[in-house]
Amino acid sequence: MTVQIRHEIPDDIAAIDAVTIAAFADAAHTSHTEQFIVRALRANSQLTLSLVAEEQGQVVGHVALSPVTITDDHGHETSDWYGLGPISVLPAKQGQGLGSQLIKQALTELRTCKAAGCVVLGEPAYYTRFGFQCYSNLQLPGVPPAYFMALALQGPVPAGIVQYSDAFNAVD
Repeated sequence: MTVQIRHEIPDDIAAIDAVTIAAFADAAHTSHTEQFIVRALRANSQLTLSLVAEEQGQVVGHVALSPVTITDDHGHETSDWYGLGPISVLPAKQGQGLGSQLIKQALTELRTCKAAGCVVLGEPAYYTRFGFQCYSNLQLPGVPPAYFMALALQGPVPAGIVQYSDAFNAVD
């Protein structure tokens, strides 16, 4: 079956919620707030990129990208960096490469837009295949350093503390 990766449209919003809830229902490391995060990013106009994987007219996967702030030791902020996630694939469709397709397309679109880079919090064994790496001088407070990675798309990876949108604190 052919999967189409495309930008979300308003008619996809309920399906994105459903896919996100299903994808994280049995996940080991989750707060079960991922659907609220996506909604809050959208409501705050911080959902920079929202792609869906569609198969036979059904949304089966989704990836969100939003701006992050990186602040160095001197208080200077680096812009044009983005956070990848949440990323969701229906459980019945996991392990078939849909997540990889969504990530590759998202990174392609970031490159096209001349974004500086992208960060992700997740499983290193999965995300390193896309070029993400851990950098000791780039940190997300409160998370194990091995699970926070970056990918420079233009220039070097900056040093500093990364902050995601307040939408990542959404609980409903």
